[in-house]
Amino acid sequence: MATAGGGQAGPAAQMTELRRTVLSLLVSAGRPQTAYQLLDRLRAVWPGATPMTVYRSLEFLREQGLIHKLERSNTFFACVEAGHHANVVQLLVCQNCGLVAELEDDSVSQALFNAAALKGFRPLSRHIEIDGLCAGCANPRQ
Repeated sequence: MATAGGGQAGPAAQMTELRRTVLSLLVSAGRPQTAYQLLDRLRAVWPGATPMTVYRSLEFLREQGLIHKLERSNTFFACVEAGHHANVVQLLVCQNCGLVAELEDDSVSQALFNAAALKGFRPLSRHIEIDGLCAGCANPRQ
């Protein structure tokens, strides 16, 4: 059975109520969250939740293409268009408010892969983090 992220769902790869709750917490947060921020919120509905509970759920959700991880800040956020990524995703991260905008520009991905290949480099990451300011923070008066 194919999953939302295009992977195969086996007996252990099912969207459990716990995983659904973790995803819902990420969606409702509206901003990237650390595993421990999620754990604090999760314990309100799953009192026995542990860090491993959250990490396992996050790993499953990443494998299914439902969330992204910002490596630099070690935070997670819900994917806007789950499971659609064929190439590298460009993540625009506001350094002021934490907003993350998700892009998938094939020309940017192709240019990056071509430039990397010229250097004999093979990218393993499926996303690029670009730090900056969102429109609201860059132009606060508008």
